[in-house]
Amino acid sequence: MLNKDFFYTIEVPVVAEFKDRGSRFIAYAYPVSTVEEAKQYIKQIKKEHGKAAHHCFAYRTGFEEAFFRISDDGEPSGTAGRPILGQIDSKQLTNILVVVVRYFGGTLLGVPGLIHAYKTATILALQLTPIIQKPITITYILLFDYTIVNNIMLLVKKYTCSILQQSMQLFCEMKIAVPKKYVTELLTQLAEIKGLEYRQVT
Repeated sequence: MLNKDFFYTIEVPVVAEFKDRGSRFIAYAYPVSTVEEAKQYIKQIKKEHGKAAHHCFAYRTGFEEAFFRISDDGEPSGTAGRPILGQIDSKQLTNILVVVVRYFGGTLLGVPGLIHAYKTATILALQLTPIIQKPITITYILLFDYTIVNNIMLLVKKYTCSILQQSMQLFCEMKIAVPKKYVTELLTQLAEIKGLEYRQVT
């Protein structure tokens, strides 16, 4: 990713379809946070489209060390997964999965035809969903006494942190996602609060 503080992804799942000489190419695009999440969607689509000839996909997750995987699922090597990933990368997207399901129409499309079909189906899907900018975040767990909850909440709000999980009793535990660009400032202020413990979640 070009910027170390934020990334681009899609906002909502979408479906688009492209047809060529009888073959149907149905592209599903999903925002995902983890590889496991991507695998679950792939499994779900294979189940929904059990009679399809191919279920090709590409996904990318992570930021500086982004992880990706592609699959041609029986199509000639380089004709499906790579063109799908090419469209993801052309828009500098991460935390995204695109699966293109093909129902064979009886006519062979050849290598150029397949590359064009998988690329076009992906383009159509990515045109249908808003591309959004999201901050890269680092997750922390905060442990504190309930008497200082207001101090904590003020900082959480000030630095636009997201609360991922919380348990508010006499002794509180809160899991927060901190935008990377605010981490140093926030930790400096948290260190000044007595009775607070925090640790980074890796």
